[in-house]
Formats: sequence, structure tokens, C-alpha cells
Amino acid sequence: MTDEFHKPTQFSGSKFESFQGGEDPAQISRVAHETAHALLNRVRESPETDIVDRLVAFTDEHGIDAVAELWSRANPRSLPGALWRIYLMRAMVRQDAEGTSYLYQRGTELATTIDPVVAGATAPTGPAEITALADQILRGLFQGDFAVALDRAAAFCRLSSLGCTSVADDVEPTAPDRASELTTRALRLSQTATEFVSCARLWRAGTLD
Repeated sequence: MTDEFHKPTQFSGSKFESFQGGEDPAQISRVAHETAHALLNRVRESPETDIVDRLVAFTDEHGIDAVAELWSRANPRSLPGALWRIYLMRAMVRQDAEGTSYLYQRGTELATTIDPVVAGATAPTGPAEITALADQILRGLFQGDFAVALDRAAAFCRLSSLGCTSVADDVEPTAPDRASELTTRALRLSQTATEFVSCARLWRAGTLD
């Protein structure tokens, strides 16, 4: 991400890029993997509720930049890459709960797969429900089946992508710029869903590094 974040962080859904910097890429990668493994191992060995609560709400207090500096440049099919994308997904939901819930709900209305069941949001899904879903998915990384949490995140992304595409079709005649923005967002969400699925598969195989 090229913009410097300040607390509270505000950003658009298009800002899903790496921070720029002059640090040694090998050192950045090493720190990202070491901190991700250390954090996850510590919490999952002793998943105390108050600690998990603080981790889930960490970016509310410290901003998404605190997480981005550690993990945003990691390979998307890695443990730090997965953690970063889940935190970023939650931050975007909380920033615009109304908009994200609308797109997600539209996706569930059009879905012909079991994604609504896998994602697990309360239906109908409004701002409160989509915010709760994002918290549940992040919490699932620390308490519960890590791969299932990733599967839920992937389903969320696929449904939101479907909603974006549908709304883009609706607004294309009158707001082509908005339609283009939604189409780009849909593609990014679809790609992120694929990355979550890959991470879940690697976790189940014991090879998510």
C-alpha cells in the first residue's frame, strides 16, 4: 500500500497492495513468518478468551498499519499472508459495514452454491451481522479450526464478489465509473478467495509456512 495509514485508518477496497520500503526483502519475509508462527502458536496453545478478544480488536485500537507493517508483503499463500488478509477483510467490513453487507447479501441471493452456509452469516445479513461474521472468522484463526476459518473467509469473498458483479451490471448504464470500480473489486475478492482456499489446503496438509 502506497498511502501512509493513520489511526483510525480509512482506505478503499482497491488498496490491497504491499507497503513500499527499502528494507531487505529476505529480512522482511523472515520477520513476517517468525511473528506469525509465534503469535499463532502462543494463542492456540492457550486460547484464553481475553487474549483472543484483544487480538480480534487489535486493529481497532492500533490501526491496520500495525499489522500491515509485519505481514502485508508476505506471499498470499503463507501463514502471514493469510493472517494479513483476514485482518484486512475485517477492517474493510468495519469501515463500511452497510456497503459490505449489501454486496454480501446480494451475493447470497444469487448464489447457487453452499457458500452462504459455509460463510455462516445470520440471514438476512445487515451491518451488524456482517460485522459479527468478520469477527467470528478472525476469532476462528485463534480458537477453533484454522482451515475452517479460511474456508469461511473464502466463501465470504466469493459471495461479495458475486454481489459486486451483480450491482456493477445494474449501475453500468448510469454510472460506468462505479461499475468499473465494482468489477475490479469483484476480481480482487475472487482472487483473495482462491488464496484463502489454497491456504486452507496447505494448513490441512501441515505445510502452511
